[in-house]
Amino acid sequence: MNRTIKKDLEDFEWTAAEIKASKKVNSLPKSLQQKIAARKTRGPQVSPTKISTTIRLSSEVVESFKATGAGWQSKIDLALKQWLEEHTLV
Repeated sequence: MNRTIKKDLEDFEWTAAEIKASKKVNSLPKSLQQKIAARKTRGPQVSPTKISTTIRLSSEVVESFKATGAGWQSKIDLALKQWLEEHTLV
């Protein structure tokens, strides 16, 4: 590992000894396995359900919304909904 890079405690390289000492998930108690499995699944999406899509936007639009912080994609969705309320599509 490059020692000049700041260490990130959540993203580190395991040593061979750590890998050898690690345990497989299925060797853990069932209750712990269930807790781990529950963290990997996402609950049902709150209505209305959004659709994942790819869209090309100008860099100015994306950077402006990103500058508002977390939830910037939802803000784009809200802006488009407001536009649709005020305009009719041909």
